[in-house]
Amino acid sequence: MGGKEQEYVKEAFDTNWIAPLGPHVDGFENDLSRFTGSKAVAALSSGTAAIHLALILLGVEAGDEVICQSFTFSASANPIAYLGAIPVFVDSEMNTWNMSPVHLRNAIVDRIAKGRKPKAIIPVHLYGMPSKMREIMAVALEFGIPVIEDAAEALGSTIDGKACGTFGELGILSFNGNKIITTSGGGALISDNEAYISRARFLATQARDTAPHYQHSVIGYNYRMSNVCAAIGKGQLEVLPGRVSQRRANFSFYENALKEINGIAFLPEPDGYFSNRWLTTITINPEITGGISREHIRLQLEKRNIESRPLWKPMHLQPVFKDCLFYGDGTAEKLFDTGLCLPSGSNLQPADLARVVNGIKSELK
Repeated sequence: MGGKEQEYVKEAFDTNWIAPLGPHVDGFENDLSRFTGSKAVAALSSGTAAIHLALILLGVEAGDEVICQSFTFSASANPIAYLGAIPVFVDSEMNTWNMSPVHLRNAIVDRIAKGRKPKAIIPVHLYGMPSKMREIMAVALEFGIPVIEDAAEALGSTIDGKACGTFGELGILSFNGNKIITTSGGGALISDNEAYISRARFLATQARDTAPHYQHSVIGYNYRMSNVCAAIGKGQLEVLPGRVSQRRANFSFYENALKEINGIAFLPEPDGYFSNRWLTTITINPEITGGISREHIRLQLEKRNIESRPLWKPMHLQPVFKDCLFYGDGTAEKLFDTGLCLPSGSNLQPADLARVVNGIKSELK
């Protein structure tokens, strides 16, 4: 916590604004709009809810196909299934680890040839590293397919100064407990299309029609953020620049401490890209490390009571999506096999980071 959160939460209690909606919700949305440069924001209960509503706003229905990055967390793909639509997974490229514009185009061309033009595209800014959005948007524009940017892990990340989440038709943010800032649980839908956001707010409050009684003409959802959670978010957003600096400092520490070790690699920022470095990640090449793999290092750290995790298991390898189409060349699978997420919390001290590095070096010895 940054310091102001309790003050804003106390204000919510003192004024008896506890339910979903309230002045802190409005304030948090306005603050997010200013920070991201997006014209309109709807504060919601989760980033998953934001993707779900975004798909509804774009008219995705049962049986439609939606292209989704395979190398991601399941929350990027699950809302497609909520609607009875069909995920089509696309592989990553090695410059950002995110959706490959080449494989994206190949997938679209093939689906159109088979009479199945996708209804939307969901790229993900994984671990805070921006996707190749200019190239992805060029492909999307070529075929007239709207883009939903999953920027759940990328608040504070930019391409040429433009915030992640603001390139596509719609963008989503997450404030889950593990994100760079948190509202304990929450998310947001952002867009320059104010009509979309107005509709999202309506759907997120159970789609209650304007009437003196409770009347509903369409299915709605209980997806709005509470005033208390938004109060936390307001305080968190004030310290976000500091959180980004801390996460980037973690990355620099690890990179400097491990850069001389052959077989360990870090993901650099492409020109014009700025990553919040939400998580510091490495890949380990056992052909260079003398047979030491990602799992060897993970288990060595575990022995020292240090948690690390493999990179995301690609969606096309998940049992729940085993029957879905996949377009790619194995990049995501290779990253999953060789990649590791290191401890990256904003409150880590140099001694904590040094303990992680010592654990990695001890295994490589």
